[in-house]
Amino acid sequence: MTDLVNHPPHYQSDNGIECIDAIRASLGSEAFVAHCRATAMKYIWRTGRKDDAVQDLQKAIWYLQRAIDETRL
Repeated sequence: MTDLVNHPPHYQSDNGIECIDAIRASLGSEAFVAHCRATAMKYIWRTGRKDDAVQDLQKAIWYLQRAIDETRL
């Protein structure tokens, strides 16, 4: 089954690199945390405006967890 929250296939290159990893590598830690926080806010903002509100909230949590993990490095 496709995991649209943790590993959406449309954000992976043909050679297996995930977009989030490329973003992290290009931004550096501080900017990456800001990106994750902003993206979480985007998903919270749109909750209820699309068919799957639960998935939007799960994605927001996913991005907040990435920000937490990055901050702990």
